[in-house]
Amino acid sequence: MHLTFRVAFGWVALWVACTATVRADQLAEIKHKGELVCGVLATDEPMSFVDPRTRTIVGYEVDLCQVVARKIGVTANVKQIAVGARIPELQQGRVDILAATLTHTREREAVIAFSLTTFVTGQKVMVRRDSGITTLAQLAGKRVVTVKGGTQEPNIRRLVPTVEVITFETAPQALVALQQRKAAGFVNDEVSLLDAYAKLGPAQRDYAILTQRVSTEPIALGLRQGEPALKAAVDGALRELESSGEAQKLFLKWFGPGTRVPYPARPFRIESDRLAD
Repeated sequence: MHLTFRVAFGWVALWVACTATVRADQLAEIKHKGELVCGVLATDEPMSFVDPRTRTIVGYEVDLCQVVARKIGVTANVKQIAVGARIPELQQGRVDILAATLTHTREREAVIAFSLTTFVTGQKVMVRRDSGITTLAQLAGKRVVTVKGGTQEPNIRRLVPTVEVITFETAPQALVALQQRKAAGFVNDEVSLLDAYAKLGPAQRDYAILTQRVSTEPIALGLRQGEPALKAAVDGALRELESSGEAQKLFLKWFGPGTRVPYPARPFRIESDRLAD
């Protein structure tokens, strides 16, 4: 009887191990359910935002999700998430990948994996012109606002240790605080700041974006750790996007001449992993 129990227990253990192995293959799960759930911010134009005409979420990173989904052979299901909830949403399985303006940092590598770098930007600070602030050093002892859960807060604290940082759930909320003179500066990714500046219209004359960068930010898709098949599929899709020339077309679609945030040229290629400064 004892031997029978041991044999039975052994079969149960083997079944559990096999089940865990199957469940660990996230790529197979995605193919089985027929969709890739992409976590996006939807508040960070042109990376991901709600199109006012169609009320759908669109943007550069949304297009990247669709590229990856097509490569896998499934449809892309875009889900809006908060900045601070990005990594928990991924770890808890509520989304399959993150396409949410996620900076690739060494600290985050301890808990999630990253795709090839999909965009490179920098963090800067917007100030009111009448503040007289022209350098980051002049923010010492002053209050700045930014988005909760991003790398903006630790980066500005590293450069200006005495700065007071107030965080908000979204970038638009932080911008309103700057407009209401509740802070001396608004720290965010350069792309987001340029978009916010463009939306100011005639009020642009009252604001300036400091030329000095807070940091350089390599953006990538976030993946769960321990999923080599999915990472290989994602990176393969991104490499094909670059080699085919479609990556350049995608960049021009959202950052080319005539767009809200025009770049003079694409300052990166999708070909390697990069870490933040």
